Amino acid sequence: MYPELFSIGPITVYSYGVLLAVSYLIGLWLAMRRAKAWGLDANRVLDLGIYIIIAALIGAKLLLLVVDFNQFRQSPQDLLSLARSGGVFYGGLILAVVVAFWYISKHRLPFWTTCDVFAPGIALGHVSGRLGCLAAGCCYGRPTTLPWGITFTSPLAAANVGTPLGIPLHPTQLYEAGAELLILAFLLTTERRGRRFAGRTFWLYMLLYAISRYIIEMYRGDPRGTVFGIFSTSQFISILLGPLSVIMLVWLARTSPQTPQEMHRRRKIAA
Repeated sequence: MYPELFSIGPITVYSYGVLLAVSYLIGLWLAMRRAKAWGLDANRVLDLGIYIIIAALIGAKLLLLVVDFNQFRQSPQDLLSLARSGGVFYGGLILAVVVAFWYISKHRLPFWTTCDVFAPGIALGHVSGRLGCLAAGCCYGRPTTLPWGITFTSPLAAANVGTPLGIPLHPTQLYEAGAELLILAFLLTTERRGRRFAGRTFWLYMLLYAISRYIIEMYRGDPRGTVFGIFSTSQFISILLGPLSVIMLVWLARTSPQTPQEMHRRRKIAA
C-alpha cells in the first residue's frame, strides 16, 4: 500500500489520484476504439467521454456527501476531504449516465448503441480505479482469517481514510477489480453471440455490476451509511438496478433495432 507516490517540494502526488486518472484515460481509450469500429462520430464520442468523466467525479463526491452527511454536518472542516476523496462509485455512475443520456439525445447519436460503446470502458476503468483504492487503503474489507487477507501498515492511510492497521482484512478492492475484469471479458466475448440488439451490452454491464457489487458489499468494513438500517447505500442501489436491468434487457430485446455490426454483417451476407 502506497498512498503517496512521491513529493516535489510542497506538492504531493497521491497514488489514488494517479490511478484514478489512468482509469478515466483507459476507459475513454477503449470507448474511442469501439466508437470507430462501430461507425460513430469519434469527435462526438470524445466530447461525450469528457462530459462523462466530469460528471463521474462530481457525482461520486455528491453521493459521498449524502451518505456521510451527518459527519460533514458535525464537522464542516471535513468537507475539505472531499477534494482528495474518490467518492462513491455509484454516485459517479448515476450522474454520468444522466449526463450521457442528455448529451446523446441532444446530438442525436444512436442512443443505445452509444451506451454499448462505453460500457466495457467503464468496466476497464473501474479495474484501475479499485487498484487506486487498494493503494490508498480506502474501501477496505472486514477482518478475516482467510489466507488471502491483506494487512495495511501505512499510518497515512489510517489518518486519511481510517484504514485499520495490523489486521488482516478482506481485499475487497481486489474482489471488485477482479469482478470488473470478469465482467469486461464476458461483455467482449459474448457481444457478437446470441440475439444482438442495441443496449444489450450496456444493460448487461449494469446487471452484472449490480450483482457483484451487492455481494462484495457484504465483505466491506468501511463506514458507508445504511438504508433502512439493513443495506449499505450501494447494496440498496444494486437491489434497484438489478431488476431494472433485467426489465430493460427484455424490453430492448423486443423493441430495439439491431446493432450496427449486425446490420453490416447481414448486408454482406445478402450481397
